[in-house]
Amino acid sequence: MIVGTTRELKDNEFRVGLTPDNVMAYVAHGHTVLVEKGAGEGAGFSDKEYQDAGAKIIETAKEVYDSVDMLVKVKEPEECEYKYFRDGLILYTYLHLAANKPLADELIKKGVSAVAFETITDDFGNLPCLRPMSQIAGRLSIQEGAKYLEKGFGGRGILLGGVPGVERGKIVILGGGVAGTFAAKAAVGIDAQVTLLDINPNRLAYLEDIFGANVTTLYATEANIRKSLQEADLVIGSVLIPGGSTPKLVRAEHLKLMKKGSVIVDIAIDQGGCCETSHVTTHKDPIFIKDGIVHYCVGNMPGAVPRTSTIALANATIKYGLMIADLGLEKAVHKDKGLYNGMNIYNHKCVNKNVSKALDIPYVEILK
Repeated sequence: MIVGTTRELKDNEFRVGLTPDNVMAYVAHGHTVLVEKGAGEGAGFSDKEYQDAGAKIIETAKEVYDSVDMLVKVKEPEECEYKYFRDGLILYTYLHLAANKPLADELIKKGVSAVAFETITDDFGNLPCLRPMSQIAGRLSIQEGAKYLEKGFGGRGILLGGVPGVERGKIVILGGGVAGTFAAKAAVGIDAQVTLLDINPNRLAYLEDIFGANVTTLYATEANIRKSLQEADLVIGSVLIPGGSTPKLVRAEHLKLMKKGSVIVDIAIDQGGCCETSHVTTHKDPIFIKDGIVHYCVGNMPGAVPRTSTIALANATIKYGLMIADLGLEKAVHKDKGLYNGMNIYNHKCVNKNVSKALDIPYVEILK
């Protein structure tokens, strides 16, 4: 198979779909790898490193798209890339189609086979290709939230860790999955007061075991959410429904309950966000203020640390990429049910239930 990657075009996105180590692995399996010139520079990988690993450096993205059987990216293609789509192309990347119907429509129309990192599952139902980015986004959420609590950005002027004689800042985390857990770890590490809400009692019990008295766990009822928002200086939204739209746990009316200058970091924005007033922002223009509340809703948070993010993501995705390249997509998804769950679009049809529900388009079962 001919496998390739191109430079990411999303605003301030410096990650890259393949590392030189990935290239070496594909080449060792007998595949050809094409890399757009300069694609890895933002993550600190030179064209020479790719060449030394066995890749061919290609001048333009169009040439890569036209030549490959499978394109490995990080983020969903931008609209200017839709013209490169063609029947039979395998697109292997984060897609987040629940929040991007125009992209889903274009993939269906052009006959692209789209495999989404964020819906691939392992034998335990976990999301192995989403996990590393959730870990990074969770930790970054506290770092970014702490920054935008500064008065100069419209925040309350709170130091989350406090100092002797002054109350520590209060962080509320909505969702106790991977991102929420890593946000809690970072929050505990800076000595903030931390409350974490989830609807899974078993998950709450597990989190209480690991964090002990450092984190207060609450069942995510409407009453508990409202009370927590009233007390919060920083709210982290880390709710996830794989492939589906995120429930709006923080509604517009809730903002009136919150302290002016408090901050919401909506990690879930890729899937639509868990705050009703959220909309996607960029690293160049990361925040907006609504009803006195600072919103940070960057759609590619891990892109802020591209070297770490690229290597972590590449480590997680190479297993499934090699499986597709070695066996072909159809045989690969029949062999591995978790990889099948990663299939979002195939043969002009939506083949993921959560995506079909979120977009209100027909679902087709292809694995019998």
